[in-house]
Amino acid sequence: MQPRVLNLNDVVADAQQLLDRTIGEDVVLHTELAADLWSVMADPGQVEQILVNLAINARDAMTGGGTLTIDTANIIVDPDFIAAGSAVLPGRYIRLRVGDTGTGMSADVIAHVFEPFYTTKPDGTGTGLGLSTVYGIVTQADAVIDIHSQPEVGTTFTILIPVTTERAVVVADEPSYQRTPKGETILIVEDEEALREVTERIFTTGGYHVITAANGADAVAIAARHDGEIHLLITDVVMPNMLGKEAAEKIRQLKPDIEVLYMSGYAQPVLASQGRLDPDVNLIEKPFSASSIIEKAGLVLNGHFRGFRTVEPPDTGQTSS
Repeated sequence: MQPRVLNLNDVVADAQQLLDRTIGEDVVLHTELAADLWSVMADPGQVEQILVNLAINARDAMTGGGTLTIDTANIIVDPDFIAAGSAVLPGRYIRLRVGDTGTGMSADVIAHVFEPFYTTKPDGTGTGLGLSTVYGIVTQADAVIDIHSQPEVGTTFTILIPVTTERAVVVADEPSYQRTPKGETILIVEDEEALREVTERIFTTGGYHVITAANGADAVAIAARHDGEIHLLITDVVMPNMLGKEAAEKIRQLKPDIEVLYMSGYAQPVLASQGRLDPDVNLIEKPFSASSIIEKAGLVLNGHFRGFRTVEPPDTGQTSS
């Protein structure tokens, strides 16, 4: 985590375009952001991850369309608030609510919904990790999350995040490696839909042409039918059915010049000890920031890429005979 003092309204506003793409055309996104919102200490990337995961959950619950509502408010938790059933300590909080008009959940589903790998979706359509990830992020931020839901009415997730007394400090970022894209195509392989969409957005905004796949087998099939070059493969290491290393090996047989950057939430020594990756492999650890993965990809592409043919060599002014 990289927490800093922030205004949640800014995070919601920054994520709105991504959320619109995530929920699709049948769902209307409505935001109600409180004025003069207090500051919290949180990781903006992880707050965005919460919003995306909850938006995906809401979208899947509104198969016929509906409304997704996100609102923020300043909340003071007092003894009366606690007596009404709140599990939080007295104090000042920011309330972040994400609600939908979907199918809702029964009490039995609510009791298990944050458990890893618990899902009510058909086989092959859900991992059961989206809401458990939300719960993990909320817990790490010393916040709490609650669910109000009724079948055929809808669901609202309420998150209370403690207000911070620290002031926002503007710190100049250290100079990072800068690279101007030159028309490269990147294939992103990630089985978690929310992270796949976030990573796609990062590289598309950064000026790259992006192709995505939800698993290793799909990635291999995409590479096989792609007529042009694929300059960089960015793949998760641990995925169901086909590990990232196996997918990379198969794709390299099809695209021998491709470079590979692995993503993983596991520590590199653990991965190496299990024989999945070489010790000197190009690896970025999750969670990552937009700037860090853009920088890492640039380092892999610039000076390491073997056989880059899309970009014409610079004009030296000399005429070949």
